[in-house]
Amino acid sequence: MSTNEKVRIILADDHELVLEGLRSLIEAEPDLEVLATAKDGGQCLDAVRRHQPDVVVLDLEMGPMGGLQCLESIRAGHPSVRVLVLTAYSDGESMRAALEGGAAGFALKTEPPQQTVASIRQVYRGQLVFPLAARRWLLRTPALAEPTHPTDREMEILALVSEGLTNAQIGHRLRVSDNTVKFHLQNVYLKLGVRNRTEAAAYYLRTRGAAARPRGVP
Repeated sequence: MSTNEKVRIILADDHELVLEGLRSLIEAEPDLEVLATAKDGGQCLDAVRRHQPDVVVLDLEMGPMGGLQCLESIRAGHPSVRVLVLTAYSDGESMRAALEGGAAGFALKTEPPQQTVASIRQVYRGQLVFPLAARRWLLRTPALAEPTHPTDREMEILALVSEGLTNAQIGHRLRVSDNTVKFHLQNVYLKLGVRNRTEAAAYYLRTRGAAARPRGVP
């Protein structure tokens, strides 16, 4: 970012106090600029169309158009806009859905306000922003008998990794963002105890080979 360039931001939250607090916080930063605020998904989309921001800070719990629907519309119509989800809830399923929908990261309302400011800058630079607490929520899989086993989506990504595809190529193939691919790969590394793509691909190839082998054949 050049010295004169500012990160152009739209804030979307249905609580006036949150909006005004965030606006005041962000406008005190010389490299950040609030273009508009919105109280629901429809207003947010209108603001995105008018202003073409760099980053949208988006609450999930809004009406009548909720945050997830708004996120999907932003990603479909304005793929260059990065979306930082700001939430107070530990609802892992909603956060997983937002990530699948193309969110660039998450910030928690329970964290210090300056953390949200830092997250905006990180998202603008293309980094995946994911609080440790949120990661724990998303990794909770009580319905699985073996919680360390990759999910179907993660195995799908591993298959493409084993073919030598980059994160960008995988994202294009699966119609998800690069950050979504990064997130899934980070989860795979944690689950499998591997350190890199090569080791993860080797796991997939071993697993695929075992599945394809006829029963009784060593």
